[in-house]
Amino acid sequence: MITSVSVTRAIAIILIAITPVLVRAGGLESLENFLRMTKSGRAEFTQLVTAPPKDGVLARAKASGGSFEFSRPNRFRFIYRKPFEQTIVADGQTLWLYDVDLNQVTARRQAQALGATPAALIASAADLRALQNDFVLADAPDRDGLQWVLATPKARDGQLQSVRVGFRGAELAVLEMLDSFGQRSVLTFSSFQSNVAIEAASFQFKPPAGADVIRQ
Repeated sequence: MITSVSVTRAIAIILIAITPVLVRAGGLESLENFLRMTKSGRAEFTQLVTAPPKDGVLARAKASGGSFEFSRPNRFRFIYRKPFEQTIVADGQTLWLYDVDLNQVTARRQAQALGATPAALIASAADLRALQNDFVLADAPDRDGLQWVLATPKARDGQLQSVRVGFRGAELAVLEMLDSFGQRSVLTFSSFQSNVAIEAASFQFKPPAGADVIRQ
């Protein structure tokens, strides 16, 4: 005889069994959804850069902040407003870095500059397969209410040791970078807007008159 108690227990067992599947989306799945569903975006960001400990003493983090926007694939713009003004623009062909205080512009071929970089992870790559050409990707444990993916560059001769990307669902939340010198940089994104219309002019850059232009 099937009682209401046994039915209730059966339902509870089923719910317990399927809850991990319903609740937990891994970092890789979140990254794949982000690449597939978010074709453009705009956000504010804060950045904390911490040097490795020296003589056992932790260094004080240096803070900066600004805005970020991108249009997939291969176009993005970072504007640092504090403490120093800088603009980084990828227009699809060239990666531009403009330092306002120095009045200096550095221009590099984008294809060579962006392979195994954090920018490729969040803004340039068209899909997961493109990223896997340059990174070993793996799920990382959930932390701070976010789903994380660990990206390790395949090339061992670069300055980047690892990148962790944190997602809140399919929304980009945090980017953590560790370089080969032990310096850690954490970008936290806020007010994220996905699939917004962004004018093409946002990803065009013309060196200001009188600026020193260095091409690499």
